[in-house]
Amino acid sequence: MSTVEKDPNQDQSQNAVEEITGAEILTEMLIRMGAEHVFAYPGGASMPLHQALRKYRDRIRTILPRHEQGGSFAAQGVARTTGKPGVCMATSGPGATNLITGIADAKLDSVPMIAITGQVPQAAIGTDAFQETPMVDVCRAITKHHYMITDIKDVARIAKEAFYIASTGRPGPVLIDFPKDVQVAKLPVKDVDFDPNFELPGYRPEIRKAAPEQISQVVAAIRRSKRPVMYVGGGCILSESTEELREFALKTGIPVTMTIMGLGSFPGDHEQSLHFLGMHGTAYANYAVEEADLLLAFGVRFDDRVTGKLEEFAKHGKIVHVDIDPSEIHKNKEAHIPINADLKEALIALNATITDDDVPDIADWKQKIAGWKEKHPLTYRDSDTDILQQWAIEELYRQTKEQDPYITVGVGQHQMWAAQFYKFNKPRRWLSSSGLGTMGFGLPAAMGVQAAYPDSLVVNIDGDGSFQMNIQELATLYCEGLPVKTLLLNNQHLGMVTQWEDRFMQGRRAHTYLGPVDKPEALGDGDGSQPAETFPNFVQIAEAYGVKARQVRNKADFPAALEEMINHDGPYLLDVICVYQEHVLPMIPSGHTVRDMILE
Repeated sequence: MSTVEKDPNQDQSQNAVEEITGAEILTEMLIRMGAEHVFAYPGGASMPLHQALRKYRDRIRTILPRHEQGGSFAAQGVARTTGKPGVCMATSGPGATNLITGIADAKLDSVPMIAITGQVPQAAIGTDAFQETPMVDVCRAITKHHYMITDIKDVARIAKEAFYIASTGRPGPVLIDFPKDVQVAKLPVKDVDFDPNFELPGYRPEIRKAAPEQISQVVAAIRRSKRPVMYVGGGCILSESTEELREFALKTGIPVTMTIMGLGSFPGDHEQSLHFLGMHGTAYANYAVEEADLLLAFGVRFDDRVTGKLEEFAKHGKIVHVDIDPSEIHKNKEAHIPINADLKEALIALNATITDDDVPDIADWKQKIAGWKEKHPLTYRDSDTDILQQWAIEELYRQTKEQDPYITVGVGQHQMWAAQFYKFNKPRRWLSSSGLGTMGFGLPAAMGVQAAYPDSLVVNIDGDGSFQMNIQELATLYCEGLPVKTLLLNNQHLGMVTQWEDRFMQGRRAHTYLGPVDKPEALGDGDGSQPAETFPNFVQIAEAYGVKARQVRNKADFPAALEEMINHDGPYLLDVICVYQEHVLPMIPSGHTVRDMILE
């Protein structure tokens, strides 16, 4: 009888228990929570997480940004357009602190985001270990919530909680700080509950509905009004209530003005649209709010860039304020009818309650607003040869509006001109760092949008100052195959600060010229025209990154160059040389009122 030699490892393999690391548990939970992309830059304290992401690469895409801040804005690009939390990741120390600006930006604009940071092993915490930073303490004031994972058994629960907190109620960023020893720790797979129950005492983000008597009060106020205006903010988009808003607006005929965050919540080309209000908003929107006898404030926070001098803002009318965050009610402006509720539910109730008999006759009010629109339209001077930024954006709108594009911006004059001259008819198509005002937002945000919507046209409208803040992400576009288009409005200056220097500081230049310091423009001695020479050479930089690029100076050449950019199969940079003393108007100086508005 023959015998078969027994494998000495056979019993061990049969009895071995399948194990999973903490890093793998977190990655599995990201997938189960619906994350499709992670923007992650590796380092010593996050290497186990990257190994886990590599293992699961057929189920979740990891995109390597060229700077952690770029990764945080790319995660926002996903979140702002899909409504689902975006995910970014960095190592400990400098990697983690490079996420801080993106986290603060997400907090101010109510963007759901999960920021994961590697941390030194728990035994080294507090010893000033290499690349140790107390991220929970650092981020305490700029996150909606924050965690440090100290036990592998808590990984799945914390991940589930983080997504729930980030995306419910008023959305916001959640930090998960993940020590390396917990990342590499192991548990038997059978002992891991990937759908854990959890309790969050004190956090009650259930859908809040307005009381029927509150709805009746609003309807009564509308019925009695003669000069009503709707003032709509980002909360309308976050609550997915744009359809209900449009129904309510069309049913009542009430004019609609939006904040920068609210653009797209009501069609920008509709006759009832007053476009956006505030410091650089339309004159007719600001005049209408100034004279309104009823202000329906939906999903807004009465930001200082909207209100100007707070005590003078909308002081002639009754204010209805609907917001999901109770801390916003009465925070900046007292409301006569305060409603702490989900805006979607409130609008559903209003649409169900209001009747034709409740709709006021506001024909005279509409006629007055039409007069303001005719007298004070958004306009700019003409030029036969120079490319003016406003005209360039209008041409972009003309060529792309039928393609349903996503538009991102940096921060500065180009941001305001884009808001003025590109009309948005759908929500989540406009991405702007509005609360924090972060230069360098546009390019990486577009990167995230393109990852989420690979077949869509994504255009980053940028200024040369903002663009250079995260220019390295051109490498990510090329390496990851993300065909983002960048319309670079290049005036060689920090344009918005230059405008303030021109308006309020007698044109004295104080480090707002971005070229060599021996040029006359550095001290404000230039003539404001298109610069003959530009610095740096953006075309060469883009091409070095593998990105197709072109520079254009003459107005006659711009439409064809723009068409080439739009139709190019891959990322593209169009460097547009513009005049540098063009101003964003209208303008209400900071802390002033509508009566101080600069129109020309």
